[in-house]
Amino acid sequence: MLIPVLALGGVFAAVTVFAQEPAPGRYAMQKTDSGIARLDTQTGEVSLCQEGNGEMVCRMAADERTAFELELDLLTKRVETLEKAVGEGQTALKPRLPTEEEIDQTMSIMERMMRSFMGIVKDLEREDKTPSGKTEDGPQKT
Repeated sequence: MLIPVLALGGVFAAVTVFAQEPAPGRYAMQKTDSGIARLDTQTGEVSLCQEGNGEMVCRMAADERTAFELELDLLTKRVETLEKAVGEGQTALKPRLPTEEEIDQTMSIMERMMRSFMGIVKDLEREDKTPSGKTEDGPQKT
């Protein structure tokens, strides 16, 4: 009876140790001469971290900071342009009305469809008017 209890205790201890191992994190750290480089494994962003006054301060890498600022400037200009257009009553999307040629083409297609449909209706009406047991061609064959 003692052996199964010890075996069960060993399994429990192994599971507990396994559960306490840290999962891989979002950030990968690498020590550098001036501090620590931190890589965000989800976005690819690199930050340079330094300790100062008992705090760890991280800043974007210079090339990423420049790209970030350029993107921010571009978006700011786009927002300003859109706000100006809205303020002046302009809308970005004005519907384009069809040309006379496009209208004529559409009407021609619709007319052909309606004529075809009306032909089918007339055929069905003729079939309904013929006496049962006979077709328009003569007596029904069985």
